[in-house]
Formats: sequence, C-alpha cells, structure tokens
Amino acid sequence: MSTYHFDKHTTRRGTNCVKWDETSLEDIIPLWVADMDFEVLPAITEALKKRVEHGIFGYALVSESYYESIIDWFRRRHGWNIRREWIQYTTGVVPAISAVLRALTMPGERVLVMSPVYNCFFSSIRNNGCEVLESALQVVIKDSQPTYTIDWNDFEAKCADEKTTVFLLCNPHNPAGRVWTREELKRMNDICMKHQVKVISDEIHCELVMPGYTFTPFAAVSEECASNSVVCGSPSKSFNTAGLQMAHIICQNAEWRHRIDRAININEICDVNPFAPIAVETAYKEGDEWIDQLNRYLFDNYQALLAYVRKELPQMKVYILEGTYLVWLDIRETGMTSDQLTRRLLHEGRVWVNSGTTYGPVTGEGYIRINIATQRDRMMEGLRRIRQVMGK
Repeated sequence: MSTYHFDKHTTRRGTNCVKWDETSLEDIIPLWVADMDFEVLPAITEALKKRVEHGIFGYALVSESYYESIIDWFRRRHGWNIRREWIQYTTGVVPAISAVLRALTMPGERVLVMSPVYNCFFSSIRNNGCEVLESALQVVIKDSQPTYTIDWNDFEAKCADEKTTVFLLCNPHNPAGRVWTREELKRMNDICMKHQVKVISDEIHCELVMPGYTFTPFAAVSEECASNSVVCGSPSKSFNTAGLQMAHIICQNAEWRHRIDRAININEICDVNPFAPIAVETAYKEGDEWIDQLNRYLFDNYQALLAYVRKELPQMKVYILEGTYLVWLDIRETGMTSDQLTRRLLHEGRVWVNSGTTYGPVTGEGYIRINIATQRDRMMEGLRRIRQVMGK
C-alpha cells in the first residue's frame, strides 16, 4: 500500500492559478475557491507525462475505456450499476448543468434550489432564462453543533408551484456540508414526482465524505429516482483535476438524453482536450487508496479547525462537516456582515475566505466559507490570522 503525503508544500503562485494568482497580495493564504493544494495521484501525473511525450495534441476521441472506468468505479465504490448508454460527457459540471437545464426547461419556468447553495446554480438557472426559486434550509443543533435540515413543508409548497419544473440538488451540499441520506433523497424524489418536477443532481463532491457518513448517488436510491433524474459529476474536485475540464452526465431516460445531447452541441461544449479522459480513467482505475487517505487527512484538518475555533474564536460557530472540504461558519456574533468580515480578513489578515452572501444574499448572510483542502500548517496559520483580525 502506498502512503501519500498531503503535508507536502508545492508552490502554486506564478502558475496562472486562480486560487493563488487572482490577487497580487504576495503573503496571502487563500482558503476560498474550491480546489486543493495537494499534488494529484502520482499515477495521473505519470499517465499525463506519457501522453505529453507523444508530442501531438490534436482533437481527441473519448474511448470506451473512459466509460468503463466510470461504470466500474461507481459499482465498486457506491453500489450503483450504470449502463454505458446512460453516460454523456462534456467539459465540466457547470456546463453540464447548464446543458441539462436548457434541455429540460423552457424560459420563464422556475428551478428550485435549497439555499444557501453553490453560487453557479443561480447563474446557470438565470442564463437559461429561468427563475430561481429558493427553499431555505433550516438550522438545527446536533451534538451541540449546528447543521442544516430540509423544511419539508416549504420544499413541497415550492414543488407544487405550477411554474416549478426542475429541482436542482447539490449532493453532497456545498456550502452546507450535508451528505444527504438515502431516506432524505427518496423523500425529495417522492415530492418531486408527485408534482411532476424533474431532478438534476450535482454530485461533483461525491467522494469527499467524512468518517461515519455514506454518500448515496441520487439515481441509485430507487428505480423511481433513476427515472426522474439526471446526475452530473466529475472526479475533478476529488482528485484535484478541475483545470483539465471534463465531466459526465448520467441519465436513464432516453428522450432526455437525446435532448441533452442536442443542448451540449448547441452550447458547443462537446469537445474535450486529449489529457482529460486519461486523467479520469487513471483516477477511477487507480485512485481508491489515494482518495481514502485524502479523506482521512481532510477529516483531521476539520477536527483541528473545530478545536481551534472553539477555543480561540468562540464568537464563530462551525457547522458539522459531513462531506466536501468546505467548512461553513456562522459569524453573526461578530457583529459584522459576511462581506465586511471577508474584506477585513483579506486586507488586514491576508487570508482569503468566501463571503456567505455568495451562496444566497439572504440565507448566506452571517456566514463565511473556508476551504480546508490545504496543508495543515497553512490552514492553522490562516486561522491564527483570522484570530488576530478578530482581536483588533
């Protein structure tokens, strides 16, 4: 068994990296955009080196081995039996969501989301001429820590709206950190089917799950869930390959697949680069132990953050992290708005986090999001800088 060293520092500044090079502040600690500061699975690097050595990078075909790697991975890791014909590919999960929305909605219809939620949901919906309809997640306390649950009455009322035709789900949920249970997913679908609402499930964070929790693909819950849903996913978050740009769309419904295929071509997101399929295949064929060790490292990071905030930043409350590497913090007791605190942390503390308002101007106010997918010593230095700013 190989041992992977996630504490290793690799310089990213100066590589045209969004996370590090978006700002000119040299001494910044970036804990914002959702990518990781870890080198990828070594087998991916080796496979890409081999492809680079060929020296020609023309238009790329996607081979059958790409589809087989997806099918095998989800069968052995999640017990989900996917058929080859259900799989389509495109350049990323956000383009995938936009294509599916174009295929399954008409302008003027409403798309339901559970907020606070990933900011690109809002833009994808509006860019396709639809209206965003929010069902606010409800805060509950579990084992002395806050977390979110679904307001089922509100969720059903929003599904019953005659203009609502699609529910866009984040599973696991960014930024709430929830890994929805099988029972919750089934109840979502039961309500959606009752009101003839289709489900699009963004499952890009599906491998990033903390100990004690189990990710369930939406379409694997039941035959009814499979027939009423489109799943969008990619190994890009889990294996830190977002810049290679490739995602899969899995849909059992043949008519929907035909419409999605047309939308992919209309949106001109049907071609991928020659490196992306190689990275996907390698991750899914050889990445089991790497992803397991990564999740253990991320969990230890989360535990370190939780202990530090409880001791040194008691005016902040850490939400339970069930999945993703994105920690949600309630900062309302600081007396500052999300945007105010985010600006102060950036300019006074040189630590960059996300304002909660990014994920919903109402439901995200009073929160910040911190990306813990970095080396532990860097994360702890970021937390110490936050404490210094809060002490001023």
